[in-house]
Amino acid sequence: MSDEVARVLEAAARGDFPVPDGTTRIVPQPSPRDAGVLAFTAHSLVFLDEDPAWIRGELAAAGSDPLAASMSPLFLASLIRRTGRFVGTVDLLTVAPALPGEPPLPLRAIEDPEHPRVARARKYRDDVRVWRADGGVLVLGRAVAGRWEAAVEVDEDARGRGLGVRLALAARHLVPDGHVWAQQSPGNARSVRAFQAAGYRAVCAEALLVAR
Repeated sequence: MSDEVARVLEAAARGDFPVPDGTTRIVPQPSPRDAGVLAFTAHSLVFLDEDPAWIRGELAAAGSDPLAASMSPLFLASLIRRTGRFVGTVDLLTVAPALPGEPPLPLRAIEDPEHPRVARARKYRDDVRVWRADGGVLVLGRAVAGRWEAAVEVDEDARGRGLGVRLALAARHLVPDGHVWAQQSPGNARSVRAFQAAGYRAVCAEALLVAR
């Protein structure tokens, strides 16, 4: 396991970000499942078990702006071709500290391993737990480098009532300790606003290379 990815994420969760020196570091994958790119302010981290010299060559070929190269479509396409994996989207990665006490809404645990939301979450996370609220679902699990990660889903007929914010806030009460992370597609303004309202702050951009 790459301790470097975990170290960088843990430091960023505390507000200690990588030095914005324009560099891109290449480190091993945290696990066989997890590979990808983290792009902070003027500093990127590529976590991928591939030849570093090849990766740097593809970065150089991706464009004239080294600050944007790690998230450029050309570079990500090169990683896809090389690894046979795919990149679903480039997400905004956010984080919030755990909170004491009970969640702010009633939740019912979903124990069925065949439940579609449970089965899907287990493709990307370990130690998955899923809860149902009236009008929505909350998922918690361990993702890249062992971080606790939350995802919420609000039913169509329950939207516009603040349920997404309450579910995102509930995740902060349900993690054992430390921090909880969440990804939002930058174009999904509703999701971005919900997590911001629940106290999550932006850390970096993340593109995960997902095994087919």
